[in-house]
Amino acid sequence: MIMLKLITSDFEMSEVVIVGAGASTRMKGVNKLLLKIDGKTVIEKSIEAFQNVSSVERIVLVSSEQNFPFFNEISNNYSKIFDVVKGGKERQDSVYNGLKALEKTGENIVLIHDGARPFISKEIIEKTEKECENHGAAVVAVKAKNTIKIVRDGFVERTLDRSLLWEMQTPQALKKSIALKAFEKAFQEGFYGTDDVQLAERIGVKTKIVEGSYYNIKITTPEDVKIAEIISSELKNESVN
Repeated sequence: MIMLKLITSDFEMSEVVIVGAGASTRMKGVNKLLLKIDGKTVIEKSIEAFQNVSSVERIVLVSSEQNFPFFNEISNNYSKIFDVVKGGKERQDSVYNGLKALEKTGENIVLIHDGARPFISKEIIEKTEKECENHGAAVVAVKAKNTIKIVRDGFVERTLDRSLLWEMQTPQALKKSIALKAFEKAFQEGFYGTDDVQLAERIGVKTKIVEGSYYNIKITTPEDVKIAEIISSELKNESVN
């Protein structure tokens, strides 16, 4: 196992890779990133969450072939968008394309975020930046609400201790040098992970959990759209009160 020595530095700025290259296969033909909530598309709301954080210096959008013209068009509306790049076959390939676009911009914290999570808050983004600065890797997560069981061949094999279980969200943050090293090693070994920080964990980097919000949903199915509308309404009421 390769062990990386982490040196805490004072990072003044961060960069963001927003991943929007999925095929929306579970949305029954609807492009989830182009759905509108309160008059703005899901991808625009995700961009604005980071555009409005002062410590974010630049944003890279990773797009599918289908969404590329629209992503290029809206990029003109956001001063922090640095580049729009096309995604790859898998999510990991798409994130790596975004990281490569930022490879020559210096050592920074990179926040990797799902374009389909439009309700991430400024406070959580800033806390994730800080924890990544201190630890090298950080991930937003929420405590598991339900009991989780391991099932094999249709029968329960084991019940997991729910107090130890967290559901991963995004953003997931890595120091850029760690991210590039972790992704490149994974590709060399033919390994594809289920999230970004898993690749850093494979090379000996410990990931700090940042407690997130149950509002920070990923819009994946038609049912999620209805939930997103309710969340949007709740957030507007909270801002008024």
